[in-house]
Amino acid sequence: MAVNLKGRSFLTLMDFTPEEIRYLLDLSHDLKAKKRAGIKGDLLQGKNVVLLFEKTSTRTRCAFEVGAMDEGAGVTFLDSKSSQMGKKESLEDTAKVLGRFYDGIEYRGYDQKVVEDLAKYAGVPVWNGLTDVDHPTQILADLLTIEEHVAKPLRQVKVVFVGDIRNNMAYAWMYGCAKMGMSFVAYGPAELADQVDADVVARARAVAEETGASIEISSDIESIKGADVLYTDIWASMGEEEQIPERVRMLTPFRVTKEMLDATGNEDVIFLHCLPSFHDFETTMAEGQQELGYDIREVTDEVFKSRHSKVFDEAENRMHTIKAVMVATMA
Repeated sequence: MAVNLKGRSFLTLMDFTPEEIRYLLDLSHDLKAKKRAGIKGDLLQGKNVVLLFEKTSTRTRCAFEVGAMDEGAGVTFLDSKSSQMGKKESLEDTAKVLGRFYDGIEYRGYDQKVVEDLAKYAGVPVWNGLTDVDHPTQILADLLTIEEHVAKPLRQVKVVFVGDIRNNMAYAWMYGCAKMGMSFVAYGPAELADQVDADVVARARAVAEETGASIEISSDIESIKGADVLYTDIWASMGEEEQIPERVRMLTPFRVTKEMLDATGNEDVIFLHCLPSFHDFETTMAEGQQELGYDIREVTDEVFKSRHSKVFDEAENRMHTIKAVMVATMA
């Protein structure tokens, strides 16, 4: 059956069938090969997109801007200081105005309801660049990276998310693995298990029953055996400094180390990270916390710079998969 995503918004992978996600991945592979071959694109010629950023990002902004311009689209960037949305103008009014100007809208911020309401009122495709509970464009890039570096089909791949299992990346991975029939383990402190969003887990497991996926939450190191992918995220962002002492206490045993890689029993296990990462002390935040007696590294430099680490291929793939989403929904 042919897949047609034109006019669709991209808010969560839960809105898409496995076949539609497969289509986006295949398109990503094709667009990446095209860019590598130096072929100039025009699939979005005459289109214009706007990027709404309430939360900053290096990779998401650059991926959308370069991806759009590669295929001929114009791009406008608006941060919270440049937009009146929610301040002097309602979200609904802003969405209706931007939908008259632009052919597609990206939103990166906090509340999932914001991106859903933008899609409700804009009349053009809206793409989720990250919210507090989901990060679907990141998962697409991660799946593309896995296909490039793991010599087995996705349905046979085991992904282990390590650390704070309550965050948007852990939830987005539950959705992605459930949809693609993969094995997923959220491996973190036992004390966090009851804080994982029960609705997210229930939704993911309901899909998993249809696709053959498995969704597991564990604090047992044995659960990581056979992992093809170890994945983690930072323990604290800027503005969350007051939470660092408690998070360091909880999460230090779940720092990704060479010993953890070895514990998978898979000499070809790959390490992925959505970035940015605290893997050394060469950042203001990591250095400052070290001076206070806190090691906030979620992964060691040894792992981050090892042959197992595919984080920069993964970062590049944000551009190719985001480009695929824009082309599929807007071209």
